[in-house]
Amino acid sequence: MLVAIFKARPSPFYVLDEVEAALDDVNLGRLLGVLEELRASSQLIIITHQKRTMEIADALYGVTMRGDGVTEVISQRLRESDAS
Repeated sequence: MLVAIFKARPSPFYVLDEVEAALDDVNLGRLLGVLEELRASSQLIIITHQKRTMEIADALYGVTMRGDGVTEVISQRLRESDAS
């Protein structure tokens, strides 16, 4: 249903929070295909713990807490985005 809304009323970006958490491998593959289509015209910010979802990203950002209780953000660019 979300994808239908996204296609009917496009936005420059979407924020998705663990939308694939309950999916099996087959349906995860389908969702990743849809996300690949969406990224052609919009930016995606996806919160995930799924390795397969991370593999399609241009960049990863992780948030962790150091031993002293201070939050730390780490990032890794995986590939150049098509927009650059």
